[in-house]
Amino acid sequence: MATADKEQAITITMVGADEAHTLVSSGHGYLDVRMSEDFDKGHAASAHNVPYYVHVAPEGREKSPHFEEEVASLFGNEDHFIVGCFTGTRSKLATSDLLHAGFKNVRNLQGGYRGFLQSTSQQHALDQQPSVN
Repeated sequence: MATADKEQAITITMVGADEAHTLVSSGHGYLDVRMSEDFDKGHAASAHNVPYYVHVAPEGREKSPHFEEEVASLFGNEDHFIVGCFTGTRSKLATSDLLHAGFKNVRNLQGGYRGFLQSTSQQHALDQQPSVN
């Protein structure tokens, strides 16, 4: 007798860079899942870094075995936060894993940190900064 599949379909909510800027400005958290060395080169203000992978090489990638636990040390299951990586691919995997782990208000940043940097909101904020003579 076949058993029912216990896996439920998970819908990943995607947010664009402009919306992400608005959400982060209004109190949403930002979880950056890139490797630490990439995070250290630049990241969103107030971002938390929990790398999704512990190893990335041409021959393969290894997901962090403690990823969900590390995120749980920063965010509660009901907290609102956005997950980003560089382009949005790795963060989509991370978002799916977090939703399966019971996080309810997590969203994936479409276009990743690269899009976040290039967004019109970010450009507008940079344009508003006073120039240094």
